[in-house]
Amino acid sequence: MIEIRFHGRGGQGMVTAAQVLAAAAIIEGKYAQAFPEFGPERRGAPVKSYLRISDKPIYTREPILRPDVIVVADQSLFRAENPLEGSKVSTILVVNGAYKAPLKTYYVDATSLSMKILGRPVVNTAMIGAVVRATDLVTLRSVAEALKKFFTGRLYDLNIKLVETAYQETVEL
Repeated sequence: MIEIRFHGRGGQGMVTAAQVLAAAAIIEGKYAQAFPEFGPERRGAPVKSYLRISDKPIYTREPILRPDVIVVADQSLFRAENPLEGSKVSTILVVNGAYKAPLKTYYVDATSLSMKILGRPVVNTAMIGAVVRATDLVTLRSVAEALKKFFTGRLYDLNIKLVETAYQETVEL
């Protein structure tokens, strides 16, 4: 089982990012669960979301304390909390923007890409592309299919373009 913990701020779409990746895993015949950590969420407040992907049924429902992958959508969270808490030597960090960490790190300028493609700093689909690039947990093809459950028309077209662009521009630090 692969466990991913997403850190973001309300309005950046990290809950949706986990749900899209879960849907993509299910399309590929895997088991998946995605759920947010509930609290006083509001636009701009720190938010966590969790994703598990496995070849076997998943029965645990606890928050992810020892993640295999940590996704950070906003670097200011490193000052507000400790997104790396519980990381292992093998944990992969996927971060919006270059960030020096004691982990294998992949980064993408998700904010700039989102502004360029969507016209808004909603980085969820850019971070999906970065996660796929860093982990190969699911294919871009299944992500494209999963996105159809969340977006339609022009919004779908823009978001799939953002996923693909972020995938191409994600770099290992």
